[in-house]
Amino acid sequence: MKILFIDTVHPILQQRLEEKKFTCIDASSWTKEKCISALKDIDGIIIRSRFRMDESFLKNAPKIQFIARSGAGMENIDIEYCNKRNIKLFNAPEGNRNAVGEHALGMLLCLFNKIHLGNAQVKHGIWEREKNRGIELDGKTVGIIGFGNNGSAFAKKLRGFDVKVLAYDKYKSGFGNNFIHEVSLEKLFLECDVISFHIPQNKETIYFANDNFFNQFKKPIYLINLSRGKIVQTSALVQALKTGKVLGACLDVLEYEKSSFSSIFEEKINTDFEYLLSSENVLMTPHVGGWTHESYIRLSEVLADKILQVF
Repeated sequence: MKILFIDTVHPILQQRLEEKKFTCIDASSWTKEKCISALKDIDGIIIRSRFRMDESFLKNAPKIQFIARSGAGMENIDIEYCNKRNIKLFNAPEGNRNAVGEHALGMLLCLFNKIHLGNAQVKHGIWEREKNRGIELDGKTVGIIGFGNNGSAFAKKLRGFDVKVLAYDKYKSGFGNNFIHEVSLEKLFLECDVISFHIPQNKETIYFANDNFFNQFKKPIYLINLSRGKIVQTSALVQALKTGKVLGACLDVLEYEKSSFSSIFEEKINTDFEYLLSSENVLMTPHVGGWTHESYIRLSEVLADKILQVF
């Protein structure tokens, strides 16, 4: 089988495929046009997010049998078209779920304890204690929306804290235990102090967190989003921050990201984004929640396991 590596991934994936006599072609520096010209002989594609895998691209690959994405989200792939052609799809949410769970917890603790502010102030010669008084996670109710690989990994990281964990998943049930309380979305609105998103981006979930969503909470909340940027409508979040419905936000993703998750500073910054950038109660990281040295290896290991199990 000939496999086209359109994006750079950890070399362990290529190594393991070549051990099983796959032919691997490094196209990570190729233009889209050059990739398309090579597709006629390709049996499988390895991607992250550089190009969209849609009909206009894949129609040039008559022999293709699978697409493997080094990551969790599949929104960059036309799943319906792939199903019509019986193209198998692989992803690797197991590979970076631990990294996502740790990053979510790290951002929340940083926000609660104002570590980002204290660090910046001390480095500028400011020793301000009272204004940097933090709050504790213990005693809070944390709501997790989406209890797949990443949501369950975040819940696992919370086990060391005296918190109540509520989890809602529209498509999953029976996952509750002594620590995780499986609940309705309405229950989250009533009880939560913290809400963390761990759901995929699709037609149902774009702008899931809109004005109506924030207005349904009984008390002010803290928001975490390590899923996809378009899950949260930025204008609605900004309004909720201004009115105190949201007390603070941890955002590893933003709706302004390109499909390849490239820089969002290439275009003019709008007023909502400017508000987030200037807010001391908003933490932002550049879509690196699942991007650790360990997960880089693990993602490729998971894909190798899945591909070799089928082919």
